[in-house]
Order: sequence, then C-alpha cells, then structure tokens
Amino acid sequence: MISQNDSARQFFELHQPGNPVVIFNIWDPGSAKVVADAGAKAIGTGSFSVASAFGFPDGEGVPLELVIDNIARIVAASDLPVTLDFEGGYDPSIELLGQNMVRVLETGAVGINFEDQIVGGEGLYDLAVQVERIRAVRAACTAFGVDAFINARTDCFLQSAPEDHSSALMDQAIERGHAYAEAGASGFFVPGLVDPSAIERVCAQCALPVNVMMSKTTPNPLSLRDIGVARISYGPGPWREAMAHLSTAAKQALG
Repeated sequence: MISQNDSARQFFELHQPGNPVVIFNIWDPGSAKVVADAGAKAIGTGSFSVASAFGFPDGEGVPLELVIDNIARIVAASDLPVTLDFEGGYDPSIELLGQNMVRVLETGAVGINFEDQIVGGEGLYDLAVQVERIRAVRAACTAFGVDAFINARTDCFLQSAPEDHSSALMDQAIERGHAYAEAGASGFFVPGLVDPSAIERVCAQCALPVNVMMSKTTPNPLSLRDIGVARISYGPGPWREAMAHLSTAAKQALG
C-alpha cells in the first residue's frame, strides 16, 4: 500500500502546466469508486456536492465531524490520491485552523482546496490575513510530516460577473497568487475565470500550477491545456448531472 507521503508526491506530480490533471469532483465513497473506475488519476470532493448529498447548505454547512468522517471513508475506498474541498478551513482562528488541518491529514487525504472568501461573511479576507491562514495550514502539514497539496483558491472572480473581470481585478488575483505561493501554497485555483486570455495571463504570471473550474462558459479542456492550465476541476457539475439523471429516471419509473 502506498504511503501518505508517496501519495502526496504523486499528486503533486500530476499538476503539469499543459498536461492538466482532471478532478471530476465526487461526494462520497460510492461516487469516488465510480470515478476511479472510469480512469481518474486522483479523487477530489466538491463542497457543494457533499453538502447537497447530506442535506446541508454549502458554505461550511456540513458539520466538521461529518466532513472528516466522509473524507476518511473516501480515502479508505480508493488507492488514488484524495483531496478535500476544505472551504475556509471551518474556523477563522489561526490556531483552530491548524488543528482542523491535522484532522484532515489524519484521514489520509493528501490535499485540500482552501479559499479566501469569508465564509458566512462578506468579501475576501485581507491579503495579509489570508497569507497567515495559509501559513498556518502549511505549518500544520509540516508538523504532521506530510507535504500536502494546498490548492489556494481566490474567490475574486466568483464574486463578480465575467464582464466585470477587469484588468485591475486580474492584477489583484495575480498579486494574491504570488503571496499565496510565498506563504506555502502548492496551487492557485481561480474558479469563475472563463476568458481564455485572462486564464493564459494567470498561468503565465503565477508561479503556482493553475486550477480552472469547468462551467458552461469555460473553454474546453483542450483549449485549457494549450494555455498552460495544470488542473481542471468540475466542481458541482457531476453532482448536478447525476441528480438530473436520477430525477428523470425516477419520473419515468413513477409517472
């Protein structure tokens, strides 16, 4: 059986600009097995999908105990590297954030998504504050002895419409990408960014491997590969597609 550190290194190596790893996001052990059998190289949860599957709202609505239990079961069900959508870390406190990260690592997971929006509040954490939060997560990984993949997510593009993704907003995002890299992040996640030239600029100017989330308006995966993306996520899409299929099948059976 592969060690947690070896799995973490394997996950790091999958992030290659121009040859992106695809994360077809899942929500429980059953969906993880289906995606693994389909040929996935890594497994990643999506917070919206997990919350919906368990009947909670997104935005850290799922109790942390359930989040930890669920990711532990997913890790146990798969031989692939597993990354958790950790949202904002389930606590604004630096000390408790580190403790929560240790709990994630104890499950065998080798990565997290970690966002800079203020969960339950408004806007983003100030850059200096989010840098300290990333440092706390990295310190927890170091203390635990696992070089986990911290996928630092900025929500600046999700909190504005695509037509408002100005050059100034791009500058802000790239500044955050540089700062997050210096703080110990492993990747830079820009959900909501869909303009090909803007994505290419982030890939060119950010030292971290860049993660883009698929949507109806995102460039196709081949185009994302050609502009240097290193990771493609599907977010809540797989959950929504699965539930749409379930709804159709149920209506046909019960109608």
